[in-house]
Amino acid sequence: MSNQAKKDQTQELIKETTKNLFFVKGKFDATTQEIADEAGVKRTLINYYFRSRDNLVQIVFEEAQKVEREKSEVIMNSDLPFKQKIAQFIEESLTTSLQYPYLETYIVSQINKGNCQKKDIEDDELQKLYKDIEKEMELGNIETMKPVHFVLNMIALLVFPSAIRPLFMENLNITDEEFDKLIAERKDIILNMLFKK
Repeated sequence: MSNQAKKDQTQELIKETTKNLFFVKGKFDATTQEIADEAGVKRTLINYYFRSRDNLVQIVFEEAQKVEREKSEVIMNSDLPFKQKIAQFIEESLTTSLQYPYLETYIVSQINKGNCQKKDIEDDELQKLYKDIEKEMELGNIETMKPVHFVLNMIALLVFPSAIRPLFMENLNITDEEFDKLIAERKDIILNMLFKK
């Protein structure tokens, strides 16, 4: 393996370890030393590759935002019928939730710190989505409500269980494996709650 390939591999290892600590384990305040220990590298390598913990965190945060944007594009840019688009969005969201249970919580924590000002959805895309939702209401496929409530309901049904995962697991005596199974089963449940037919 060339020196450059080894450097790239180490850099990627540090990044993936940071994502695992933040998005899988929910350890948003992991120190540089904790990241290095988890990755099995010397702490100085983090500064060597990323200049600082803050730069590493910024890179990881941008990758998290990219994942969220890609999920939104399913709804915004697909030519599928509306219910199929929503089903695909739910499927991808649940898959992401299983892979990275604390991703949305991390993004919200960064927004609260003022580290995120970028919108995932443009205003014209949002207005188109609202019109699509209104059309489905007119067709009798969705209960009549403000379109924003449909979006809030969908996101709440998708994100809330993962956002408070540790609380659910502790209070309901659920293991990690059982919780993952519950999340995987939610697609049809959510679709049935959002659509009348």
